[in-house]
Amino acid sequence: MPIPTSMTAIDPTAPGGPEVLVPVIRGVPVAGADEVLVKVAAAGVNRPDVLQRLGLYPMPPGTPTIPGLEIAGTIVAVGPGVERWRVGDAVCALVAGGGYAEYCTAPASQCLPVPAGMAMADAAGLPETWFTVWSNVMDRGRARPGETMLVHGGTSGIGVTAIQLGTALGLEVIVTAGSAEKCAAALKLGAAHAIDYKTQDFVSEVARITAKRGVDVVLDMVGGDYVPRNIQCLADEGRHVSIAFQRGPHAQLDLTAVMRKRLVLTGSMLRPRPIAFKAAIAETLEGVIWPEFESGRLKPVTDSVLPLAQAADAHRRMEAGTHVGKIVLTMG
Repeated sequence: MPIPTSMTAIDPTAPGGPEVLVPVIRGVPVAGADEVLVKVAAAGVNRPDVLQRLGLYPMPPGTPTIPGLEIAGTIVAVGPGVERWRVGDAVCALVAGGGYAEYCTAPASQCLPVPAGMAMADAAGLPETWFTVWSNVMDRGRARPGETMLVHGGTSGIGVTAIQLGTALGLEVIVTAGSAEKCAAALKLGAAHAIDYKTQDFVSEVARITAKRGVDVVLDMVGGDYVPRNIQCLADEGRHVSIAFQRGPHAQLDLTAVMRKRLVLTGSMLRPRPIAFKAAIAETLEGVIWPEFESGRLKPVTDSVLPLAQAADAHRRMEAGTHVGKIVLTMG
């Protein structure tokens, strides 16, 4: 099929509420050197998309204004220098933007094959969370089998992925979630313990669960006043990894505990990192995690699938926090 010159996309011209996410017509991008052009079947919805819509996310230079950080679909063109991929290959990919559209370019090295038998809508929800969680839990958090990890937002896309990764690699995973139903869902997904942060104090619960030892790793998306509480939860030589700050970027700390327990406070943002960094993660995921999806030992957790025209509803569901797993938009 010939590639059209125009496409339907979500591309707000000004920040605002979910209502700014309306379909518009945009030009189809062209694959550059070491890039592929993908006819998008589905795109994952992520928290940074919401922040971008609100005008609160610092956009790396050259990033498409069309939101969307992960896609799945079929390659329809390859740019100069691309060797592995061919037209017709089914891939999912981490992208710097542009996913909420019928066509999207992606660095060839950030593409992964869609696992055999997996629906495109499920595959579209894999790249952003798996790249993020692997990089932060394994590389920055240095998590190792037998250790204990505390994850906030246990039923979010990141939280679900952290549960899956942690249990697959032999970690004891403790999560927090905002209701009894969400805690039950997290336990069903493999979490060893789930704490309802609305009715329980997670600091005292972690102390009880670990017999006051504390956890080895905290994966934190909350920031703000959670950070000093997280530090109370950490064991000696513990690692605190920040990947978002839903309660604000500022925290007041007593450094005594950091020094006494010899803690490491670290964090990262994936989107601004260079392609070579993300390519290395893609290679690791394909070698270590993708076989688990191929075998069925790991399964994607998709909360809901909506058409692109209902992107506003997808963002409303994201902001309501009622989802378990990934929210996905489809182009069909």
